Amino acid sequence: MGSKGSEDYLNKKKKKKKHIPFRLNMLFFVVFLLFSVLILRLGVVQIVYGEDYKREIERTEDVTVNNPVPRGKMYDTNGNIVVDNVPEKAITYTNNGASQKEMLEVAGRLAKLIHKKTDKVTLRDKKDFWILKNKEKAEKKISEKELKELKEKYEEEEEYNSQVYKLTLDRITEEDLNKLSDHDLEVLAIYREFTSGYKFTPQIVKNKDVTAEEFAIVSENLQLLPGVDTTTDWIRSYAYEDTLKSVLGGVTSSDKGLPAEQIDYYLSRGYSRNDRVGTSYLEKQYEDVLQGQKAKKKNITDQSGKIVSSEIISEGQRGRDLVLSIDMDLQRAVETIIEEELRAAKAQGNTKLLDRAYVVLMDPNTGQIKSLAGKKIVRDDKTGQTKMVDDALGTFTTTYTVGSVVKGATILTGFQTGAISPGTVIYDTPIRIGGQQFRSWKNLGSVNDVTALKFSSNIYMAHTAIRIADGRYVPGASLKINFDAFDTMRQHFSQFGLGVRTGIDLPNEQNGYKGNATQPGELMFYSVGQYDTYSTMQLAQYVSTIANGGYRMEPHMVKEIREPQLDNTLGPIVQEIQPKVLNRLDLEPGWIERVQLGFEKVTQESGGTAYSTFRNKDYSPAGKTGTAEAFYDGPLKQYRMSEVTSISFVGYAPSDNPEIAIAVMVPWAYQGGRNPGSNLTIAERVFDTYFELKKQRVSNTPVEEPNSTTEAETNIEESTPEE
Repeated sequence: MGSKGSEDYLNKKKKKKKHIPFRLNMLFFVVFLLFSVLILRLGVVQIVYGEDYKREIERTEDVTVNNPVPRGKMYDTNGNIVVDNVPEKAITYTNNGASQKEMLEVAGRLAKLIHKKTDKVTLRDKKDFWILKNKEKAEKKISEKELKELKEKYEEEEEYNSQVYKLTLDRITEEDLNKLSDHDLEVLAIYREFTSGYKFTPQIVKNKDVTAEEFAIVSENLQLLPGVDTTTDWIRSYAYEDTLKSVLGGVTSSDKGLPAEQIDYYLSRGYSRNDRVGTSYLEKQYEDVLQGQKAKKKNITDQSGKIVSSEIISEGQRGRDLVLSIDMDLQRAVETIIEEELRAAKAQGNTKLLDRAYVVLMDPNTGQIKSLAGKKIVRDDKTGQTKMVDDALGTFTTTYTVGSVVKGATILTGFQTGAISPGTVIYDTPIRIGGQQFRSWKNLGSVNDVTALKFSSNIYMAHTAIRIADGRYVPGASLKINFDAFDTMRQHFSQFGLGVRTGIDLPNEQNGYKGNATQPGELMFYSVGQYDTYSTMQLAQYVSTIANGGYRMEPHMVKEIREPQLDNTLGPIVQEIQPKVLNRLDLEPGWIERVQLGFEKVTQESGGTAYSTFRNKDYSPAGKTGTAEAFYDGPLKQYRMSEVTSISFVGYAPSDNPEIAIAVMVPWAYQGGRNPGSNLTIAERVFDTYFELKKQRVSNTPVEEPNSTTEAETNIEESTPEE
């Protein structure tokens, strides 16, 4: 029995040993199959989809960020800095893919280190922030029943959530918001800046009044403030303060960024939404030059979008610099002269509507603008006090009836149309049409084209216009003309720049008003500058065309574009703005010399309408005075359409070799009585200043600062004849 038991035990043991290898084999086989499948899968991923995954990784791995650079500077014609960039400490935030919670945490830490103004925080901002801080309380603002009703009404999840959020906002009370502490509001203000930017684009958090302590402590704790950085920002500064500032133009702030109305235009040109751009005049006109080349940085991100490293692709370059044709010393002196003469004229009793005056100085040979000045007296409605403000823009954005200064164009139009010829004599006596009379400031007797300019004969110009219109004047009878003469004269006047855009490199230039002719007599008024309106810039181009012998030059404010330098010195020239002839007058030899001679007699020969002002001047000027009877259309509504007289002057010097041309416009100068003559005193003082400044620079004598007084005491000469 013992032996049999032993045998059974051994048999069972053998069977058990046979089962163990079989199970192991099955296990090994299954493992083998799994590894085979895994290897096969890896092979498929590597071979079939490898390139796709590689492209996907590369797409999310490298992000190029463009960082703005300072704008180009502006210099005057003598190399003096006019517009500069002033560096200022700045704290920025770059969203590197952080979550809302992470941004809030960083904003909270940063709020403990800096003071952030909360004046830009809106009521909606506060409500949104309250919800973030009080999620449980916010959820209790809406009952379960209301949620159910909203769910039934709005089936789409997105719309449902939107309505729930809107209802929650509506139920946040003033009491709820008052529980937000001052620290909470500063956190909100910072968080608001964080979220207003764009991913991987630095956003200014604070760049005004950043203290040295704030800058230092933030710099020391950057490792605790992911996305925050300390850097240098810049603002525009103006070396001559408000002088010509309106023409220099404006730039958007870092808060505003791209103008909303032009955002698509700028984005298509590679701008970021928070970039600063020129918004007006020179800053806007030369945006492409001043903007510069952005610094480019490549950010390497992980799969979650976090930056793991950065690589500078290009350092970028500050915008190129503009060298203006403006002489800022001359500009300031001209502005002072206008201001003093305006105040002196206002002291007279018949100038209550006088409130502005304009001057343009231009090189007649190149079109370079040397001075662009305007001043205007404005009244504060609250205090009733008046003050003098800059109105340089008015030299090309406002137009007026200018009077007899255009008579040079009338004479040359008469030559070109064959209505008159050099030396034609006309007897100056009043013209009577029906019951109306048209006359010169006095009966001048027999005058020719030259003396008509010297004495400013209205009758000579009127007869020239009648001949251009194929009319025949019979004293006392009605006058019949060909009304096409208006178009003929306007076309000829446009050759000088009158009634058309001059082409100046500034936006918003105005053409002027063209009257709707219905009466033959209106053509006579047109011939003496009392019908259509013109700008001071147009007058400067017109007189320059006469001065240089018949070439209409395009005026321009910028004469050079230069590469930027590290200091305030001028870099190499990139582009020099060349003189541009817009058109040349089609004239016979000797024609324009007749007008030039007439202009010389106005200022240099006894009896000329400006002789008492310019006699014995060593710079030998030539010019033409203007007086226009007009209707007031200024800011004082109660005086609209009142009869008023405007005065003007155009000229150039020296008369035998012109280097400077001037246009002076004084709208609504007086009502009845004595002509204050401010057009001539302004022109005289500006000419004197120009040539004195030139003399001082030749002899290296320091230039005296203009005497900016509030009350001018100026001796005004005898009034010039009414024209």
